Amino acid sequence: MSDVGVMEMHRFMDQLDEVVSPGKDFKVKPLIMQACANMFCQYMCSVRFDYNDQDFMAIVRNFDEIFWEINQGYAVDFLPWLAPFYHKHMCKLTRWSAEIRDFILERIVNEREQTLGDDETERDFTDALLKSLRLDPAVTRDTIMYMLEDFLGGHSAIGNLVMLALGYVAKHPEVGQRIQREIDRITECGKRNVTLYDTESMPYTVATIFEVLRYSSSPIVPHVATEDTCIAGYGVTKGTVVFINNYELNTSERYWTEPKRFNPSRFIETATLAQIRTDLRDSPTAKQDLSNIIKTNGVSSENERTLQIERVRKNIPHFLPFSIGKRTCIGQNLVRGFSFIIIANILQKYDVHSNDIGQIKMYPACVAVPPDTYPLAFTQRTQ
Repeated sequence: MSDVGVMEMHRFMDQLDEVVSPGKDFKVKPLIMQACANMFCQYMCSVRFDYNDQDFMAIVRNFDEIFWEINQGYAVDFLPWLAPFYHKHMCKLTRWSAEIRDFILERIVNEREQTLGDDETERDFTDALLKSLRLDPAVTRDTIMYMLEDFLGGHSAIGNLVMLALGYVAKHPEVGQRIQREIDRITECGKRNVTLYDTESMPYTVATIFEVLRYSSSPIVPHVATEDTCIAGYGVTKGTVVFINNYELNTSERYWTEPKRFNPSRFIETATLAQIRTDLRDSPTAKQDLSNIIKTNGVSSENERTLQIERVRKNIPHFLPFSIGKRTCIGQNLVRGFSFIIIANILQKYDVHSNDIGQIKMYPACVAVPPDTYPLAFTQRTQ
């Protein structure tokens, strides 16, 4: 995943360099969405598309339009018998989805089918789906099309999360400056790019992403009660649609100090190297993570036992940005990983600000921002 993200970021940064006018606002969201879409296409389909590909640009826009719509909480989402009153809305969504499926079929599935042999090892998710189509009579062509549409559509969550994070950085420049200090320390002032392997050594950057999620995560995926039960004195019958109340969990003063204040430090704690080593023991990247932590925090034999090292707070019981239960977000690792790579690499090279802070509007408990959202300004850093 890290390699896919880093390779796409090189291309993305080249595109960003071409369109940036120092200090001038411009609408960067379409470019960010294309980068995220390419990361997902490479990760799941081993294919990417040029940033100037008009069909690709249109499909990425369709995905973003759909993501915005499904985050609005329309009554028809929960009361399907209202569909006749939402005819135009439903037709619009149907048209966007049909165009997306046509693109996936023509530009990904058909081309892959022509080259996939029955005895070949699956290269990715797409190969696995196509093989199941050949071998499992229960799997239909529509099944794999819907699955690819759903999984590739996950890039929209990342692009919108990145836009929110950059918006908060523009509104709170001290947050961006602290992330940049962390980046400079890790990369030795730009000797290399940030990768996914740097997450353990960049707790404030991760904490910023968590704080954006705290402000923005919404319960768009419903659950269903599997049996009759009673919650806080209220009867809940089997089959009832149930949502987790993320808004209360994320904004209540019972759980957070100054919940309306944007403060990534609420997700930071300190620990000794011994504690960190214990917590990382089951991680497949533990050796590299520890090496990075030791190097970037100046750990030595003299201070190893006492030095307090910053890290991200874990296992906060009331922080559930990806929901809970069997319908928790299955792409949460991709969301965290790719958003980290994009945000860190942008801030490694650019200061992000706005010439009109009033344009930056976020919506309560909504991880989506409109497709034609606020512009941002990028000024290249001098190190």
